[in-house]
Amino acid sequence: MTENKLRILVVTQYFWPENMRINDLVRDFADAGHEVTVLTGLPNYPEGSVFPDYKTNPDNFKEYFGARVVRVPLVPRGTRSLTLIFNYVSFFFGASTLGVIKLRNQKFDAIFVYAVSPIMAAIPAVILGRMKKVPVFLWVLDLWPETLRAVGVLRHPTLLAMVGRMVSWIYNRADYLLLQSKGFADNVKQYCTKEISPERLVYFPSWAEDDFSVSSPISSNLLERDDSVFTVVFAGNLGEAQDFPAVLHAVESLKDRVSVRWVIVGDGRMSKWLSEQVVSRGLNNVLLLGRHPLSAMPGLFACADALLVSLKTNDVFEKTIPGKVQAYLASSKPVLGMINGEAARIIEESGAGFACSSGDTQGLARITLKLATTDVAQREIMGQAGRSYYLKHFSKPTLLLRLEKLFRDATLRKAAK
Repeated sequence: MTENKLRILVVTQYFWPENMRINDLVRDFADAGHEVTVLTGLPNYPEGSVFPDYKTNPDNFKEYFGARVVRVPLVPRGTRSLTLIFNYVSFFFGASTLGVIKLRNQKFDAIFVYAVSPIMAAIPAVILGRMKKVPVFLWVLDLWPETLRAVGVLRHPTLLAMVGRMVSWIYNRADYLLLQSKGFADNVKQYCTKEISPERLVYFPSWAEDDFSVSSPISSNLLERDDSVFTVVFAGNLGEAQDFPAVLHAVESLKDRVSVRWVIVGDGRMSKWLSEQVVSRGLNNVLLLGRHPLSAMPGLFACADALLVSLKTNDVFEKTIPGKVQAYLASSKPVLGMINGEAARIIEESGAGFACSSGDTQGLARITLKLATTDVAQREIMGQAGRSYYLKHFSKPTLLLRLEKLFRDATLRKAAK
C-alpha cells in the first residue's frame, strides 16, 4: 500500500444501477485515486426482477467510475415475502462462496459493508476479512433483529433469538461498527458479548446524494411551481411504516382550512391503497406522481414549500434517521415531520421546521397550518438553517475524509500487531 492509495473492498447486496447511497461512496473513493472493488448481486431493487438493461448486456456493468464490480447470482426479490427471503439468503450464500473464489487473488487494506437489511450480507465480508487478515468496517444502517419485529416480518421469540445470535456473531467479528444514528449504540452493544472499545464503535451518519447540493436554480418536468397554494412534497418509499392513513387524515382535516397541495412521489406496498383512497375520498389536492429517478428530486423539491417525513412510532424507528432527512435538509426547504426520536430532534435542533409525534394526525395538520401561514421570508430562513445544519453534521466530503482516516488508522494498527 502506498501512502496515497488504499485498496478497498465494498460488500453490498445493492449497488448501481440500483439507486443507493453506497454508489456515491464508491465513486468518490475511486475518483480520489483509491483502488475500489465492489462485491454485489444482480440489480433488481426495487422492481423485484433483474433490470432489463443488465440482462441485455451485463458487460456494461462491470465497472463504475473506475471501480471493479464483481457480481454473484441471486434470486430476485419478486413481490412476495417468500421470494424476498430467498433473495436475502441467495446473496449471502453466493457472496460467501462464489464471491470469495472470485476475489481469492486480490489484496485489500479495508473491507466496508453497506449493512442495510439484510444483515446476513455482512457474513461474506467477515469471511473475507479473516481470510485476508484485513479490518472489516460494518456500517450499521438497520437494527436487526429489532427491525424484523418492528415491521412484523418476525414475531416468534425463538426465531428472533436465532437472528439475534447471528447478529451477535457478526458484530463480534467485525473490527469496527459504524452507527448511522447515535441512538443505535445501546442496541448494538447488547449483541457484543465482549466489551467493545470506544474506537471500535463509531458514529457515522448518512449524507445526502450530490444531486441535492446543486446551487443553481432547477426546474422540474414533474410539477410546476404554484405560489397560490402551499405545496408539501413527500418523496420515498410508500410503505406501511410511513403511516399514510394518518397523513391522509391530516389532509382531510385541512381541506377547508387552508389551500395545501400534497405531492407524493415514490412507490411501495401502499401505492395501490393510496391511489384508491385519493379517489374514494375525493382528495383532488393530492397528487401521486409515481416513482422517478433521484436526479428528478431536486427539481421537484424546488417546487415545494415544505418537505414531509413520516414514520410510525416504534422503539426501533425512533432511533433511526431516515435517509430522506439529510436530503431534505440539504435542499434548503422547511421540513415537516410526523416522527419521533432522533429525526424529530434533528428537525427541531436545526431550526429547519416543525415536528409532531408519530401518528398524530391533528399534530401534522397543526404544524402544516402553522408553516403554511408563516411568512415566506421566515420559511426561507428555516430552509437555510436546515442547509447549514446539514453542512455541519452530514457533509459527504467531511464524512468520507473521516472514513478514509479510519481505514488508514486501522490498517496501521493491524500492521503493528
